[in-house]
Formats: sequence, structure tokens, C-alpha cells
Amino acid sequence: APSVRLSPATRSLFDEPLAIAVQGLGPQQQVTLRTSLRDETGELFQACARYQAGDDGELDLARCPALPGGSFSGLEPMGLLWALQPQKPLWNMVKQDVQTPFVLQLEVFEGHGEPPQQLLAQAQHERAFLRDGVRRVPVREGRIRATLFLPP
Repeated sequence: APSVRLSPATRSLFDEPLAIAVQGLGPQQQVTLRTSLRDETGELFQACARYQAGDDGELDLARCPALPGGSFSGLEPMGLLWALQPQKPLWNMVKQDVQTPFVLQLEVFEGHGEPPQQLLAQAQHERAFLRDGVRRVPVREGRIRATLFLPP
């Protein structure tokens, strides 16, 4: 059965690379990958890309280019993250509480159809804004309002 392999596996910092691969596909199998997340206001952001697995049934986004017809095309290992678009026109992603991560959903669908065909595999990944152990200290002094982030 197909499975999604992420590296780092379950959690990474928002500005760190995320390696995405799918194992267990058929040779040259065509699939559509879709990422989605909800911002703090609940608005949905999505991106999708069409791919074709290699002869070994593996799809590594660092080596396999996205085919035309999705949110982007070409060799873009992080394309499913930078291409996230709001479902509400002209909406910007809202993040005010940096202590909680965004939860990224990744789905793998059979073929290149619209709407997507059968769901083959899925994974969830947290994109955090603070490294473990960082302390957040509010600063309130006279008219100064700030936040100090202290490393462990």
C-alpha cells in the first residue's frame, strides 16, 4: 500500500525544508498530491501537483518534477508548501500565536482527475514557529510593547 514519507517525520520549523516522498506506488503510476492547512481564522489554504512515480514505484519530490496542471510545475521539492493558496480570494494567512504550529495535511490521490480520485495515502505534519525550549517573554515598559524570545 502507498505511504507518505516526510523528513523530518512529524514536526519541523516553518522555515525549514521538508522532504516529501511517496512509497509503494505502481511503476509510472500517476498521482495527485494535495496539501492543505487552516490558518488561525479557520480559512483553508490548499495546493496540489500532478506527478508520475518512477519505475520503482517511488515518488521523491526532490527528484521528480511536477507535471503541468496543478498549482505549479517543474522540479520544486517545497512547491506544495510555497504554493498554498487561500480558498477565499485575496485572503492572507493569519498567524498571531507563534506558540502553536500550523497542521499541514498531505493527501495522495489516484490519477490526475478533477475532482481527485481515490485517496491512496495521507499524512499530517506540524510546522512550528518556535524551536523546542524557546521561552516567550512579553515586554511592557511605559509605551513599549514587545516580545522577547529567549533560546534554551
